[in-house]
Amino acid sequence: KVFQAVVSCIGGDGTIYIIPKSFETALNKLMAEIQNTFKGLGLLIPYCWKKGEACVVRGSDTVWYRAKIVEVSGSTLQVQYIDRGYIESIPQCHLYPTTFYTGIPPFCIPCQLYKTLPIGNFWQQEAVEYLQELLKNEEVEIHVKELPDNPWGKLSISLYFGGMSLSSFMAYQKYCVAEDCQDIQKLVRPCVGVFEGDLSPSYLLQPLPVPGETFPVTVTHLVSPKEVYIRLDSSENLTKHSATERSASCDSESLSKALKWCNKIVKTLPHLTNFKKDLPCLAEYVDGLWYRAKLLSVTQVGPVQILVQFVDYGTYLVAPTSRLRHIPCHLLKYPVQAVRVLLAGFRPASDDKNLERIPYSPEWSLKALWTMEDCVEGKRLSASILTVSPEVTISLYGDDKNPVYLKLIEMGLAELDQ
Repeated sequence: KVFQAVVSCIGGDGTIYIIPKSFETALNKLMAEIQNTFKGLGLLIPYCWKKGEACVVRGSDTVWYRAKIVEVSGSTLQVQYIDRGYIESIPQCHLYPTTFYTGIPPFCIPCQLYKTLPIGNFWQQEAVEYLQELLKNEEVEIHVKELPDNPWGKLSISLYFGGMSLSSFMAYQKYCVAEDCQDIQKLVRPCVGVFEGDLSPSYLLQPLPVPGETFPVTVTHLVSPKEVYIRLDSSENLTKHSATERSASCDSESLSKALKWCNKIVKTLPHLTNFKKDLPCLAEYVDGLWYRAKLLSVTQVGPVQILVQFVDYGTYLVAPTSRLRHIPCHLLKYPVQAVRVLLAGFRPASDDKNLERIPYSPEWSLKALWTMEDCVEGKRLSASILTVSPEVTISLYGDDKNPVYLKLIEMGLAELDQ
């Protein structure tokens, strides 16, 4: 069985506690009932607690949780939150014995990695801390491999995060030995090596709606008032949109999740050593996050500076090699999210007297570029494709359904192109 789950806790022995996404509604309902049943402080009178006894615990967030006694030690008790998995030492005044809700099985499932042997036969403290940092409160994909011999045993699983096997990743980090490491080379040497002929990795192109169909877009980057990068925007009213737009929306959501995981493990990915033009890579943007990119050119040799383009936005950056990493192959399966297009219906004004021009596109003034940016930045726009060859040309409309270039016409920065 394969299902999505949230990792609630990593035990001190490396046990992975998960809560299936399908359990969330029932768990939230139970938690609401517990809060309504138990209010105020815990039990303030003396009580003889026993190991294994059911109770409710008032956590540091003042929320009541189901728990069981793991160890009794004077005035402090060690308890396990049975719906979360983690163990904590709690003063007796924050507990309450109860027989309520004991007939409901725990919502979290203890798991172990299938055919994965930790170095030294047990998970080292460093490995446990790494697992906690990587997985806690994150959504993952679970593949059930073997059921436990008893109902309270650990489920044997393969766990995947961002398209990668956790067993293979931890083996790559030398924390364990995994029997099934078929995808380890994709992780260790992601799209690496000397590329020959047509073997170079490349990104998939974004499928476009049919010409004449109107579809929602956002502008991610302006090269000039006439040349921009757009993304298909299907975030709302998906049922009204075409299959192409719905597919783009799903791709964008899955890509965002995969990139989130890559940002967590980016320090384990090799630095880029091959600087072939158009080579896919991960690049660090000015916000400190890593995004998909491609190499364009070497702009400086000592020290080496590389011009890259972020393929899901269209923006450019000159970066040192320390901010470039190999890209895991599974990130290549998502089409590029930004599409370069030309806008139809207008051209540079022949009498634009503004002296400040765009250096790489001097037919346009900088004022025209800033004005167009104000017209499209952060706006909900719609587009219609006119031609796809030799270049994708579109009509672009504002949320008022008027062409976005009207303001440029009014200001004398552009003129109609009949």
